[in-house]
Amino acid sequence: MNPARYTILYNFQSSLELQFRDLSLLDQAVTHRSCSNESGTKLDNERMEFLGDSVLGLVTAALLYERFTEKPEGELAKLKSILVSERTLAAIARSIALNEILLLGQGEEHSGGRSKDAILADALEALFGAVYLDSGYETASTLVGRLLEPEMSHVVDSRHIQDYKSLLQEWTQGKNHSYPWYRLVSQSGPDHERTFQVEVEVDGRIFGPGIGKNKKNAEQEAARIACGALDMKLYMTKVQ
Repeated sequence: MNPARYTILYNFQSSLELQFRDLSLLDQAVTHRSCSNESGTKLDNERMEFLGDSVLGLVTAALLYERFTEKPEGELAKLKSILVSERTLAAIARSIALNEILLLGQGEEHSGGRSKDAILADALEALFGAVYLDSGYETASTLVGRLLEPEMSHVVDSRHIQDYKSLLQEWTQGKNHSYPWYRLVSQSGPDHERTFQVEVEVDGRIFGPGIGKNKKNAEQEAARIACGALDMKLYMTKVQ
């Protein structure tokens, strides 16, 4: 690692009140596959992302379980799905300037990869994995809790339950005694970075397309668009 890169990573870890024993783990956590492919190495962040995703899920579930003792499993699951969603994780990644230290291949850099939610969310999960490998579960848990706390408060205070598919289904059943119908419009991109587009039909009207890195996320986005278009008052009250 050259001195300039070392300084960048050292300053980043300091901003998060971290102290890596092995700073190369942090470097790997922010190395996208496109960069490792171009350099001919195998040191990208995909395996760390896999590990960090599990750390994130466990810590988030434990925090919600301990904080909201009165909420049933269903509500806790909804809250957890928001907190670990791509959109939330990408927002956190931007707030800590993780996007500024990413290592991307030239093609991904030129296509705006540094601002893509999927890449940022994956890098944040990889960061959690790197901290776990370097310093253990307690340190990783502390970092996850510190970064998620503002989002957790926002989600609960604003009742921001983004299960748009359930909301849309409840609305259509109550009003029209019908169900939304989702249709996959297209899917593109390499296997590790697919993009899905989905439309939803409600009582003969088509909304979308919703776009996501998997079909489920794309359906949620299509439902969100439909909720906003069909009844803004209901949408603002139940979702925001």
